[in-house]
Amino acid sequence: MKVESKLILGVVVLLGLGGAYYVGQSDKKAQADKHAVAAAADLPKVKLSKEDADKVTKFVIQNKDKGEVVLEKKGDKWVLSKPLSAKASQKDVNSLVENMQKFELTTQISTSPESYKKYELAGDKAVHVQAFVGAEKKLDMYFGKQGSRGQMARVAGTDGVFIVDGYSSYLWARETKNWRDSEILKFEDANAVAVEVLNKNGRFSFTKADDKWTGAFYQRNDKGELAKKPTAWEKFDEAKVKDMLRAYKNLKATDYAAEGAATGVDKPQVEGGLVRIKMKDDAASYELAVGSGQEGSNRYVRKKGGDGTIYVIGSWAADWALAEPKKFEKSDASPAGGPPKGTPGMPGGM
Repeated sequence: MKVESKLILGVVVLLGLGGAYYVGQSDKKAQADKHAVAAAADLPKVKLSKEDADKVTKFVIQNKDKGEVVLEKKGDKWVLSKPLSAKASQKDVNSLVENMQKFELTTQISTSPESYKKYELAGDKAVHVQAFVGAEKKLDMYFGKQGSRGQMARVAGTDGVFIVDGYSSYLWARETKNWRDSEILKFEDANAVAVEVLNKNGRFSFTKADDKWTGAFYQRNDKGELAKKPTAWEKFDEAKVKDMLRAYKNLKATDYAAEGAATGVDKPQVEGGLVRIKMKDDAASYELAVGSGQEGSNRYVRKKGGDGTIYVIGSWAADWALAEPKKFEKSDASPAGGPPKGTPGMPGGM
C-alpha cells in the first residue's frame, strides 16, 4: 500500500474514533444532566410561600459565635425579646420574611455529617435560623461558608451539605444592636419654628418668622446662672440653625447604653446639653437630653416622652448640644469677601 493511501486510511480511522468518543461523551453528559435534574427535584423544599412567610410570629437566630437573638411579633409589631427586650427594626425583620421566600436548594455536595465542620455548618461557625408560626416550626436551617460554588447550607433533620440560592447573610447575620429600632427623631425641618439649647455655656434661643431665623444667647456667669438679657450677637448666622436641624431631623442611634453605664443624661446641662425643638404643631415638639461621652466623640442621649431607652449618637448631632456661641456664627471671611481664612491654597492656608 502506498504511503499516501496509508495516511488517508489513518485519518479516516482517527476521525471515526473521534466521532465515537464525542458521541460517547455527549451521551454521558446528557445522562449526567438528566441525573442532576432528577437529583435537584429530590432535594428538600425549604422555600416558604408568601402566605406561610407572612404568618411567621417568631425568629430564633444563633449568629455564629455572637449569641442568640429572638424576634417576636406582638400584635402587628416586631420586638426583640432576647438577649434583651427592645423595639425591633420593623424594616429589617420584614426583610427576613421576604428573604425566606427566596430560599432554594440547588445541589447536594455531601451526604456526610462529618463534612459540616469543613463547610462551617457545625457548632458556633454557622448561622442557625429557625422560624415559627405559633409553636409550629416552619424553617430550621444552618448557613455556613460561601465560596466559588455558592452558599453552603444544611437542613435540620436531613444529613448532607447543600448549595442554597436566595440566602442573604447581610440580612440574617446582624449584631444584636443592629436588630433594634435605631430611630430617635424624624421630622420635617421646614416645620420647626423654635429651637432652644441649654448647656454649661448658656442658653441659645432661636425663633423663625417669615421663614427667617433669629437668635439670642444668654450667657452663664461664674456661678452658672443665666443672664437675664441676651448678649449682643452680630455674627449670628441663621444657616447654622438650619444645619443643626438637618442633623436632628432624621436622628438615628449608632449604639445603645450598656446596663449600668454612667450616661449623664440626668444632668444634661452639666454633662452635655438639653435640646428642645418646637414644631408648628405643638404636640409634635421634641426634647433631647444629651449626656456624657461614650466612645470618642459619641454621646449618650435620651428622648423625653420615649420608652426610657438611652441611645448613643455621633458627634455631628451631639456637638450642637454642647455648642459655644461661635458654632452658630458666620465664619471669618477675607475683607474682599473671598474664601474664609485658612482655606488651602490661599494666604494663611495649609
